[in-house]
Amino acid sequence: MLVVEDDPTVAEVVTGYLSRAGYATDHAADGFAALDRAASFRPHLIVLDLMLPGLDGLEVCRRLRRREEGPSVPVVMLTARGEEADRIAGLELGADDYVTKPFSPRELVLRIGSVLRRAEAAPPAAAPAQILRVGDLSADPGGRRAIRAGRELTLTSREFDLLLHFMRHPGRVFSREELLQQVWGWEIGDLSTVTVHVRRLREKIEADPAAPRLVMTVWGAGYRFDPVADEPQPEDGPPAGGGPLAGGGLRP
Repeated sequence: MLVVEDDPTVAEVVTGYLSRAGYATDHAADGFAALDRAASFRPHLIVLDLMLPGLDGLEVCRRLRRREEGPSVPVVMLTARGEEADRIAGLELGADDYVTKPFSPRELVLRIGSVLRRAEAAPPAAAPAQILRVGDLSADPGGRRAIRAGRELTLTSREFDLLLHFMRHPGRVFSREELLQQVWGWEIGDLSTVTVHVRRLREKIEADPAAPRLVMTVWGAGYRFDPVADEPQPEDGPPAGGGPLAGGGLRP
């Protein structure tokens, strides 16, 4: 695990708590050193401070995500900035979670553990998880891989969890509060976290993110995964299976 923090006192506290929790840790004090360390060994998770000398945490996250292939390294941002715009900027760059200073080291360890469990989750060997498919989109829960049109998608652990949740519950509307509880495991949290992750997921799985056909917004209610809408429809006549009300109602 890589801790990127320029304040030596904070770095010592964070690495100390993580070590006592059983995690092997390395430390980088600035953005350039963080990128070098991440390139020399692939950490299981990066604790990334936002305010860093050289390159700030947002730019470090941007460069990490740009050069990744396959599953993303989970990132938990650690920052003194509490403004919503800063949190959203980190989430849009692919951060999996954030903790705002001043923080409880115990809470940070718990949040890191939650992110790692989701990133490393695998089904029991005796009951392999079924690969989910919708058109040319597939998701493998065991391998934590998503593929569309023959190309593997680069998803963060939270984006992959969100995709699985949608694909396992097609046609059901989830509010942002429900998604925060069921995907993130948070009873209380910033609902913009869900909004940003839905936006990022659409950018990766939709043919046209500005006119989504898979992850639909249900105004005033939440989001619905609508797999039938992404399937080719005959040029003449109604969709197969009935008229406009087939499948449970009119589509937005």
